[in-house]
Amino acid sequence: MAFRCLPNTGKSNKQTTTNQTRVLRKWAKNAGHEIVATFDDSGVSGAKGREGRVQFDAMLKAAVRREFDMVAAWSVDRLGRSLKDLVAFLEELQGSSVDLFLHQQALDTSTPSGKALFGMLGVFSEFERAMIQERVKAGLERAKASGKVLGRPRTSTRVEAAIRKHRKTGMGIRKIASELGIGVSVVQRVISV
Repeated sequence: MAFRCLPNTGKSNKQTTTNQTRVLRKWAKNAGHEIVATFDDSGVSGAKGREGRVQFDAMLKAAVRREFDMVAAWSVDRLGRSLKDLVAFLEELQGSSVDLFLHQQALDTSTPSGKALFGMLGVFSEFERAMIQERVKAGLERAKASGKVLGRPRTSTRVEAAIRKHRKTGMGIRKIASELGIGVSVVQRVISV
């Protein structure tokens, strides 16, 4: 078993990793688990991505290597700031056959009810993605209906003419782009037509 500790950096809650670890150690002892590692990202915001949380990343890599069979954490908000991040974390653990215990939520994925709750989180994540897609689609349709032209702005005929003129003189694509202050892909698109 491994511990995941991350303090709440809010001023109103003085929860420390020491308190988290003490409670989790007591739970592990009572549940008959052996603690093999502790991953503590003190002083690092949970809002940072995986790359910004060195111990979190190390824990996931150790989970993939099956160095332990369960991760115990104080609370779900210690693991990720969004449902998407949390589900990705849980899927990585599940793919490595590593269970998760969350003290504050009393969630234990090694039990049938914990597995059911894990499955429900996945359903909610799918629902969240579908809702985002619907909102984006509705927004695009509303923009089209109001006369907005979607997509990248067209290249002006003046710029297209300058590209063709430079190309006829034998100038290279990168040089044309640099000369006109445009992207290489714009030059390539114009000369390929």
